[in-house]
Amino acid sequence: MSLPVQKNDRITVHVEDLTHDGAGVAKIDGYPLFIAGALPGETVEVHVMKTLKSYGFAKLMEIITPSEHRVAPPCHVFDECGGCQVQHLSYEGQLKWKQQMVKNSMERIAKLPHVPVHPVKGMDNPWRYRNKSQIPFGLQDGRVVAGFYQPRSHEIANTDICIIQTEEADHILRDMKIELGRLGITPYNEKTHQGMLRHVVIRKGRATGEIMVVLITKKKKFPQRDETIEIIKKILPEVTSIVQNVNTEKTNVIFGEETFTLYGKDVIEDRIGDVRFEISARSFYQVNPEQTEVLYQQALEYAQLTGTETVIDAYCGIGSISLFLAKQAKQVMGVEIVPQAIEDAKRNAEINEIKNTYFEAGAAEVVIPKWYKDGIKADVLVVDPPRKGCDEALLQTILKQKPKRIVYVSCNPATLARDLMILEDGGYETKEVQPVDMFPQTTHVECVAWLELNS
Repeated sequence: MSLPVQKNDRITVHVEDLTHDGAGVAKIDGYPLFIAGALPGETVEVHVMKTLKSYGFAKLMEIITPSEHRVAPPCHVFDECGGCQVQHLSYEGQLKWKQQMVKNSMERIAKLPHVPVHPVKGMDNPWRYRNKSQIPFGLQDGRVVAGFYQPRSHEIANTDICIIQTEEADHILRDMKIELGRLGITPYNEKTHQGMLRHVVIRKGRATGEIMVVLITKKKKFPQRDETIEIIKKILPEVTSIVQNVNTEKTNVIFGEETFTLYGKDVIEDRIGDVRFEISARSFYQVNPEQTEVLYQQALEYAQLTGTETVIDAYCGIGSISLFLAKQAKQVMGVEIVPQAIEDAKRNAEINEIKNTYFEAGAAEVVIPKWYKDGIKADVLVVDPPRKGCDEALLQTILKQKPKRIVYVSCNPATLARDLMILEDGGYETKEVQPVDMFPQTTHVECVAWLELNS
């Protein structure tokens, strides 16, 4: 069967949608063409670069009719860097597109076109929101570079500024390049496994202003360590903690197993609402705490707690949602497969003097049935799974246990919709979905769904 377009064709198309990585989607007789830089609603002229059996790729040559939401991206490396995908779409346009993306998932995957999907809760200022930056360093033409990786590669888009991260991270990004060259510290090379400095991670407590800088090195000892500590203190006089993490492996995984403090405290502190969190170099902590509070308040609203409920928090992580819910529940039981996260959850409960929580390490689909046998049954179940969605065994466990209310927090509308369809078939009704924009300038969107058990 011949394709409706061929390689090297130059054609005019209408863009209908965006992919998860921000490419425009046009269809020719149902055949999708992916066009980097094109936006929904635009008529564009493209050069077909590659055709496969089910889809093709084209290069944007000319915008004939631009989208009403097209803007000039303010970042000078937007076209090179893979960190943001939709800076060329106005923030109003981003929120509208994200709402429509969630609606499409609900209609096409979950088969729930009647379920309300509310407008996305966005930010007043959708810039400088990231409280954590992981900056790779490298060498290009003999000079030290730093920035963020180009799309689908580990080539660094060299820059001094990233306008979605903190200004303190920019200072490190800009000044450390100069100082590394002066000290003769060689950045790590993934291909040759040579060099010393792999990444610099900067974390900042939004509520407290405390700052941690993490040096990720190939070896524990390097001769310029003391000078490097003094340089960081000079760049950021307000720094609270300087930590070294050692990763000796030939890998593109950022962190290694060994971590120790070079200066200041072992942890920094932040707050979401009135809940305090201690954050170590490797702790999981949401990168946009302002919107995390919005997300958790939405989960709390859907949970409809009166103080008499037992809540089970599957995928509880470091206990962040659990601690939010505990103040209005009888008890909250959290389960998480990562033992270190459970230790963090217990410590966070302790520093907040929250005594009606219990955390256990293990797979939710194993631990929750064990609790059930012990007489512990959830009135409200909260799930906040990874992008792949809930484990199939957990979904079957939920359908057997039948909590009367489920609050599903999701970072992937497609897997949310898939899981909602399973839960609906098992006797639940999805009442509504509230998207929250945790990552402005990107194609990601978080959602909170409210489900009730049918009587």
